[in-house]
Amino acid sequence: MEILGYILAVLVGISLGLIGSGGSILTVPILVYIMGVEPVIATAYSLFIVGATALVGGVQNAMKKNVDFKTVLIFGVPSIAAVYATRMWMVPLIPREILTLGSFVLTKSIALMLLFAVVMVFAAVSMIRTKKQSNGNENSVMTYNYPMILLEGTVVGVLTGLVGAGGGFLIIPALVLLARMPMKLAVGTSLFVIAAKSLIGFLGDLQGEQQIDWSLLFGFTLAAIAGIFLGIFLSKKIEGEKLKKAFGWFVLIMGIYIITKELFFS
Repeated sequence: MEILGYILAVLVGISLGLIGSGGSILTVPILVYIMGVEPVIATAYSLFIVGATALVGGVQNAMKKNVDFKTVLIFGVPSIAAVYATRMWMVPLIPREILTLGSFVLTKSIALMLLFAVVMVFAAVSMIRTKKQSNGNENSVMTYNYPMILLEGTVVGVLTGLVGAGGGFLIIPALVLLARMPMKLAVGTSLFVIAAKSLIGFLGDLQGEQQIDWSLLFGFTLAAIAGIFLGIFLSKKIEGEKLKKAFGWFVLIMGIYIITKELFFS
């Protein structure tokens, strides 16, 4: 099963390289259901894996001048603060048993997996839906809706801290709509935001009492990074939009599966 997990880690990286977002949404289910990692720990591992892989992609985009570092700061600071606070204080405060309804007990692990599955469903809908072309182009003048960007950064940070997903499917639309940013620039900028908030959020777990399996974590991360380079190579040969929709349907099925499993078969 571990070998299968590392193979799937490569596929996560490939999907990130091909479509720019969405691959990280599968990291937690792979860690939980294939690698046997406890869900709360899996969300911590996911922060490191997503952060490291996004950093590789962000550096590549920066070399192509597809990163707006001003927006990284505006969006990133509240997001980083929110994800760190969530991992450091909010997640430890969640009780092991949240709610009891008859024979069903809503535990902390089940609640986090259900929240993650809901995020997967929203991510899938975002990928499946045909988006209208943005008015932004390479020469457009960007405007900053500061209150909304700060609010969005905080919300994405809390969500990232709870479920361990990068949140690219939330960040990219926010940058395109709120800053009128061209899509290529939004993708590169979001990768740096994801990298910063995910890796700093992971530091919140290091300061707790979590026992980290570093060999598993580094192995999974290296496999995902290798997949990114392969995905970038394949992106030149495969039409990204069709692949994105197909991947969206797969994520949707996975989200529904997790909801069903955690509610009725846990």
